[in-house]
Amino acid sequence: MKKVKLINLKGEEVKELKVNEIFDITPNDKVLYDAIILQQASLRQGTHSTKTRSEVRGGGRKPWKQKGTGHARQGSIRAVQWVGGGRYGTPVPKQNRKERRLALKSAFAHKFLDGEVIVIEELVFGTPKTKEMATLLKNMKVEDKKVLFVVDQFEENVILASRNLQNVALISSDEVNVLDIVNSDVMVMTEKALKDVEEVLK
Repeated sequence: MKKVKLINLKGEEVKELKVNEIFDITPNDKVLYDAIILQQASLRQGTHSTKTRSEVRGGGRKPWKQKGTGHARQGSIRAVQWVGGGRYGTPVPKQNRKERRLALKSAFAHKFLDGEVIVIEELVFGTPKTKEMATLLKNMKVEDKKVLFVVDQFEENVILASRNLQNVALISSDEVNVLDIVNSDVMVMTEKALKDVEEVLK
């Protein structure tokens, strides 16, 4: 079972945490790639989805009998070779629930394998000043990296202290997604947020 260091706001190690075995998997890069493409596609205004043969309307009966007409045999007017028929091999941006979960687990597994996860006791600031967040980044030695903070709940001072820093992103544990994870250099999670994610993905 993997272990990660639990630190405080000063960057000091408090103890070691055991990480759930769900993050100790061999990442499935194909499913992870598909999830990234799907999420990027959903951010665009339009859609490039197409209908397959089973989704096109009509074609319930055979257009003509099997033999004796001189035509090639046909089973449906909605087969891919017909005008108005389904499409074959075109983009269909879909993933089932198991694939989405596996993609998220794979993204986390890559971060843990690469040592790019930091777990912090809690993320609470006394003031809403940017200096608070800048000091924390310096204490963790990640001030020059793209940092994704995953929190169990939003704290107003933290939101205000981080919004002026372009290399810092802040999301809640129930909004965590593969695109934000792979786009970050380091992921910083509160201890409670890590437990929440483990509970959802196990």
